[in-house]
Parts: sequence; C-alpha cells; structure tokens
Amino acid sequence: MITPFNQAGAVDYESARRLASYLVSHGTDTIVVCGTTGESPTLSWSEEYELFQVVKAAVDGQGKVVAGTGSNSTKEAIEATQKAADLGLDGTLQVVPYYNKPPQAGLQAHFSAIATAVPNLPIMLYNVPGRTGQNLEASTVAKLAEIPNIIAVKEASGDLDQVSEIRRLTAPGFEIYSGDDSLTLPMLSVGAIGVVSVASHLVGDELYQMIQAYEAGQVSTARDIHLKLLPLCKALFATTNPILIKAALQLQGWPVGVCRSPLSEAPTDLVDNLKHLMAELELLPAAVV
Repeated sequence: MITPFNQAGAVDYESARRLASYLVSHGTDTIVVCGTTGESPTLSWSEEYELFQVVKAAVDGQGKVVAGTGSNSTKEAIEATQKAADLGLDGTLQVVPYYNKPPQAGLQAHFSAIATAVPNLPIMLYNVPGRTGQNLEASTVAKLAEIPNIIAVKEASGDLDQVSEIRRLTAPGFEIYSGDDSLTLPMLSVGAIGVVSVASHLVGDELYQMIQAYEAGQVSTARDIHLKLLPLCKALFATTNPILIKAALQLQGWPVGVCRSPLSEAPTDLVDNLKHLMAELELLPAAVV
C-alpha cells in the first residue's frame, strides 16, 4: 500500500485509513504496510509504527496486515519486527539488506536471526535485486524455508527460472508471491499463489478474478485478464515505483500527495499515458475523462 502524504509532506493517516478500507473491499486480502510502494526508506520508525496501527484498525479483521520491518541492519530489523508483533500484526515483510550486499551466508544468518528473535510472527522474505544490489538465491531461500515462521517469499527478481527452482526446492506449503504485476500469471504457472501488487490499488478485483480463474483451471480467462491489464501494469513502472501509482490515485481523486524526496514528481508525458490507459479501462471519474 502507498503511504499518503499531505501538502506539508507529513503522513496523512486519515487517507491511509480510508485507502486501506477501500483495498480490502476490492480484491485485496492482505495489505503490506511500509514496503517499497509505501516509501519505507523515507519514513521514520515512529511513522511506520503509527501506520501499522492505523491500517490494522481500518482493516478491522477483513484482511491481514503485514508490516515492512526489513532493514540492512539485523539489530534494527529485529527491533522493528518485535514492535510489529507487539502491535498484533499478522506478519512481516523482510527485504534483502540493501547497499551493504551481504553474501548468501550473511543473508541466511540475517533472516534466521530475525525469525529466531520473533518466532511468533510469520515472515515473508522479499527478493528485489534491482533495488538491493543482491540476489537471494533459490538455495538460500530453501534453507530459510525450513525455519517454521519463514513461510513465504515475495519474488521480484523477474527470473522465472529462479522462481521455478524455489518451487522445486521448497515444501508445497511454502508460499511464493510475485513481486511484479506483469509477471503474476507466468509465475502462477510455476507455483506462485498470488502477488504483492501495486496495480491492485486500481484493479484489485480484476487481479483477484485472474488468480481465481487460473486456480479454477480457466487458463484462457486468466490469460485474457492478464493481457487486458498488462499495458497498465507496465505503465505503472515506466519510472521508479511508487511515483506513478500515486499519480494514478490522484487522477482518481485520492488525496495521496506526491512521493517524498529524493523521489521526484511524475513526468507529464507518463501521467498522460497513464490517464489514457485508465480511461480505456474505465478507471477514471467522469470529470477527469
């Protein structure tokens, strides 16, 4: 979920509450708070903890809430994860440590330490080498999957061979989620069960229908939905996420503000393209069209 800001750049907790409530009524069964799309690198921990509580209250049992408590400091990640557990959240998203680029042994030790320190909270690993500079290899995921509370991975490497290898090496109950909207359907075919989505802010019901259709064996129906949504999914990533999903929500009338610096405002040409695609999908209010 994106993090809304007001005109002064402060977190708009009321808009966050409204958006979370909307998402769980439109195809989203779990909300990730303070992940990449939520601009976690530019949020303070106190802001994140407040968002955890606001979103949990807004969802009110209609879905699960997963806290982005990852860090490139193991100590800091443990402290934040313990706080999420204390606040009663349903799980945490643990990103591969960024910038310091630990080797595979370091990654295994990092995630193992978090899981051991807070054993009562489920963990979803998050592999996004394009942002972190380090790939969490399938063999490392398989070792970590043996820890009881490491239950899932969000795979955003864009490598279907790697996803296939994770599926091959892990138990059937270990969950794989796509980290790229445009690759959700291909990843379902090699063992993923869902997506941690950006596009769900706009087309959550349709993405849910696509996954349900695939699971029901209606592959052609799932494919048709995938192809219909593909231009939008690609357009949302024409520049750094979450710049354009925030622009899209603004086009719909959501008061979400712009991204915090150093992320810049959305380029006009990309917003115009997004507006065109959203109009084709009937995602805009009549006044905007």
